[in-house]
This record gives sequence, structure tokens and C-alpha cells, in this order.
Amino acid sequence: MISRRQFLEATLATAALTGMSAGQLGRAAAQGRLTQEQLLRFEPTGNVTLVHITDIHAQLVPLYFREPTVNLGVGEAKGKVPHVTGAAFLKQFGIAAKSAEAYALTDQDYSELARNYGRMGGLDRIATIVKAIRAERGNRTLLLDGGDTWTNSWTAHKTAGQDMVDVMNLLKPDAMTGHWEFTLGAERVKAIADKLPFPFLAQNIRDTEFEDKVFEASKIYDAGGVKVAVIGQAFPFTPIANPRWMIPKWSFGIRDQDLQKEIDDVRAKGADLVVLLSHNGFDVDRKLATVVKGLDVVLCGHTHDAVPEATKVGKTLLISSGSHGKFVSRLDLDVQGKEIKGFKYRLIPVFSDAITPDAETAAVIAKHRAPYKADLGRVLGKTSSLLYRRGNFGGTLDDLFCEAMLAERDAEIVLSPGIRWGATLLPGQDITFEDITNACAMSYPNCYRMKMTGARLKEVLEDVADNIFNPDPFYQQGGDMVRTGGLGFTVDINANVGSRISAMTLLKSGQPLDAGREYVVAGWASVNEGTEGPPIWDVVASHLAKKKTVDLKPTDAVKVLGG
Repeated sequence: MISRRQFLEATLATAALTGMSAGQLGRAAAQGRLTQEQLLRFEPTGNVTLVHITDIHAQLVPLYFREPTVNLGVGEAKGKVPHVTGAAFLKQFGIAAKSAEAYALTDQDYSELARNYGRMGGLDRIATIVKAIRAERGNRTLLLDGGDTWTNSWTAHKTAGQDMVDVMNLLKPDAMTGHWEFTLGAERVKAIADKLPFPFLAQNIRDTEFEDKVFEASKIYDAGGVKVAVIGQAFPFTPIANPRWMIPKWSFGIRDQDLQKEIDDVRAKGADLVVLLSHNGFDVDRKLATVVKGLDVVLCGHTHDAVPEATKVGKTLLISSGSHGKFVSRLDLDVQGKEIKGFKYRLIPVFSDAITPDAETAAVIAKHRAPYKADLGRVLGKTSSLLYRRGNFGGTLDDLFCEAMLAERDAEIVLSPGIRWGATLLPGQDITFEDITNACAMSYPNCYRMKMTGARLKEVLEDVADNIFNPDPFYQQGGDMVRTGGLGFTVDINANVGSRISAMTLLKSGQPLDAGREYVVAGWASVNEGTEGPPIWDVVASHLAKKKTVDLKPTDAVKVLGG
């Protein structure tokens, strides 16, 4: 990550070039006038450079994305990275308040800093960064994509991921793995993977009939004379978190014993360095690094954590590169005698205004967006408050989705999935169709309406809570807590299975939920095949057409114990 010294140097350099006065210098710092040279500055070391991107979620262009206020860890992970946020995060990593780093990495003063520092990400900017690193490091460089790449924007939805495939092919990754990619369906995933000019790696996916590996498990590369083995690890709980019927003949799982065999195999083939390209999630990877032997580096994905320092677990380095294209990780390694003797790491922030777009990549992005320009730019309403999603228990963008379902689907209670992707909107910003679909574009978007008993609702919440807060990371199946509308509750994250949820209350009446009574419930993103109902983006668009302006502040409908 860029240091305070580097940030000041960048500001001074800008001042010198523009002839700014001392007073103007302060404004320049506040406005985040960073330079591309400073953002990419890195003192190279060693003989291997790993470049890592992950969890882009089909975001081709720059966006705002606010990091979480709440990211709780349980068990041995409590209070450890990445479960440190806000002011505590700034203190732990020595980051000054209101700085460029504070904006990129935390929720602190977000609206103010977003206006000063601007949007982040954009694959044309990432292309510029990747090309600069390759120009400097040559064949020492490997670019690795951690997955959640092909889906979750409107253009990706309409092209079945082809827009992302075409743009990523320009970046020329050396390998990728996956998760949300599988929601395109097994046939489409295989069709794309078979044509990629680089391998789609996933040691933990098997054919359910013959237990054959569906994808390559690993590949060994020559990086500057060092044999680097990259092993792919797709999201192990895909058939649980996403529709099983879309991938009916594939089984997943962590498969730590198979991973150990793969590590031993690539070592036997002469690998000097073993890298796990993972979409497990940070806590799963932290435990995995203690269970298997011989992993040098784990490139973490899935949980969207942006961590500006490498995390060491024994001799294994864990790298976590954030999401939505906000960051590119660069890890330089000095590999000698099949061991890492030294390393330097930088989480490079992709400040869109400071980095020159790569022309070739920008042209392909524009080409793919052009047919959908009218839809993407269609204004649905306006927000007078900050709309954001990320957080263990809630976000104002999720509250908008819940409010829309309550109104449009005539429901008493609504459920909205705790997915982590979706752009942030600043107060005063128009809400476009692209903004809404950035938070819900998927292949199973139907907004259902059904009856559920109070007892069944508690079971649903308990099940999701255990997926997130089970103290054993190998039983954590991803996502944040399901969002609710019309219903409040208390959650004790440290309680036993089946006993975390209590005080379930109907917000409209203030009455406790009746376990035996049936309630009209609406929701979306059901994993059940044949779910009926309008797509969620139409439900939200219809609501905004009537409401016009949104003003949603954080609620206290969910009370958290043990955090």
C-alpha cells in the first residue's frame, strides 16, 4: 500500500509541476492528487513477481465501493486480520485519518473522501498497472486471477460473461480459478474455460459419477528461472451457496488431503515455489495453511478483504487483494533453495483519476458496453443518503432492496441475500439501472412470494448464522448475514448452533414472531430450481419510480451480541 511518505512525495511532485502555492498544496492533498508514478513505485527484489487480482465481479469501469464497518471474526480469528475495521484498522496499520489509504481501505469519512479522491478500479487502469509491472520484471512475472470475475454486472449478465472474458484475455493472466463463474452453468463455464489462452485451475472439483477432475489442478511455470507451481482452489461450497442444479454433475469441497497430494506432486516435479490460487475465503485459507505442508504463498479470494500487509502463517504468506478492482497486489519474492528468503509486498490502490487507462483495453470495454448504454444510464431515482452494501449484518443498499420487496410484493417479511458485491452510491447521486444491477445481476434473480412459518424463518436465520459464525473456518460457507425487512432480531455470534437467533420481532407491530403462524415472505436469489417471480431489478426499479428519492440511514433492527 502507498505509504504516508509516498503520498506526500506525490503531492509535492504535483505541486512542483503545477506551480501551486503552499495553500493550494493543502487542497491538493485533500483532493488526492496522486500520480501514477508514485502509486506504482516499488523497489523490486528477488527473482519472482506475483501479481494478484480477485473478486472483480464483472466491474469493467471505475466505481465507488465502501469497505465494511463491521467484519467480525469468531473463534481463533476474533480480533485478527481481516476482522479489523474502521479506526482500529487505521491504528493497526499506521494509516492517517482522512488520507488516501484511509479512503481506500476503510469506511471512515467515506462520503467526504470519496468526493475528494474519486472512483477506484476499472480494468483499463488495471491493465496499465499490469503492463508496467511486466515491463519492469519481464518473465519473472505471473498474473493470477482469483475468480468471481465473469459475473454480476448487467453487461456480464447479458453476454453470459463474454465481456469479461474478452477484456481479461487482453490482460493475459497466467491462470484463474472461480466461484460465481459457476452460476453461468456447467456447460457455459466449460465452453469458456476450454477456449481460454490460460488454464482455469481447480484441484477441488470432481465429476460426481467418476470422481475425475473437471479442470486442471495445477500448472508449473518458469518465472525468471524459478519453477513456480500454481494450484487452483475454487470456492468449496459453491453447490450450497449457489444453485446445485446449475452444476449437477460437479462436486466441490475443501479437499485438503487431495491438496496435500497435489503439493507433494508438484514438489516431486521440481517446483521451487508453491502458490495456492484460492477462492476459499481468508479464514479458511488461514486454517488450511496449518493443515497442509509445503504451501509458500496463498492468494486469498472470496471474502473481499483488502489487507495492506502480507499475513504470515508459519512459513506461508497470505495475500488478500480486496475486490471490485480497487487493488492490484504485487508480491516480489527472493526464492533460493526452494524457500522464500525474502519478499516485498504492496497492495496497489487503483485510483482511477491518477492512472492512465490502457487504450486497447478501454476500447474493448467501450465496445461491450455500447449496446447497453441506454439501459445502463437510465436514471431510476436519487439518493440523499449513502447507499452501501458491505457488512456482516446490513447495509443501506440492502435496506433499499428490502423496502422495495415489502412494497412491491405486498409482503410482511422479506429476505435479501448477504452477498458482498455491489457499488456504493454517494449522497446526492442519481440511482441508475446500472447501479441497481451491479448489486443483483445474476442468473437466478427471481423475486419469490411465499408463506413461511415463524419457526421456519428462525431455522433459515440460524442456518445462515452458522454458515458465517461457526468457529471452525472449514464450516464457514461464505457470505454475510441474510438481510431482513419487516423483521428485527438479536444474534449472538458466539452461541451454539441453533441458539444464535432470538427476540425475533415484527417491526411494524412490535409483536414477537409467532413460531406457529404463517407469514407472507418475499425474497430473491433462491437456489431452488423453477423459482417464480419478477427479476429483483424490476422490483427495485418499480419501487424507485414511485419513491423518486431515497433517504436510508443505518438501522438497529439487528442487535449483535458477542462482537
